[in-house]
Amino acid sequence: MPSIRLTAVRAGSLVDVTIDVHVAEPREYAEAGRVTALAYREFVEPGETAWEEYLDHIADVAGRADRSVILVASDDGRVVGSATLELGERVDDDDPPLAPDEAHVRMLGVHPDSRGRGVARALIEASFAQARAASRTRLTLHTTERMKAAKAMYEAMAFRRLPDRVFPDGFVLLTYEIAVPPEAGDDALASTDRR
Repeated sequence: MPSIRLTAVRAGSLVDVTIDVHVAEPREYAEAGRVTALAYREFVEPGETAWEEYLDHIADVAGRADRSVILVASDDGRVVGSATLELGERVDDDDPPLAPDEAHVRMLGVHPDSRGRGVARALIEASFAQARAASRTRLTLHTTERMKAAKAMYEAMAFRRLPDRVFPDGFVLLTYEIAVPPEAGDDALASTDRR
């Protein structure tokens, strides 16, 4: 998977930043988990033990790497974000099975110091590439109302809302989907509506 070159503003001037997005190697699992759990920490309110437990689950990249694709984004060798992509098996046994045409993004997180630089978008673009390679035609994901920046990005990328997933305790996951676009050089990209 090639590096993705981004242009960012640092200290008032434009600079080129190379964000390398690739399938994680086992030596990167611990750091990818730490960074992603750190990204989610801000959404945990005091006393929310379920969220605290979820942070431990997020950090356990090695525990899901055998049944999903772990993507990492790195800047000069430092892990700055990751995403888990389900292409066949689900990470959690209680999740409904994936449809044959579906790839599902989970646990996308960017280190707080690296936000606003296009890292999350690069991880989604890499998820599209992995989904295409696995002959999946749509990408789905969940987020929550608390994750306002994530919601805004997905909506700006033309993801469309599907019915929410509501748990017995009232917890709500917002569901989004988008058609996996053709490869960047494909003429069909210009005429494809991703909704």
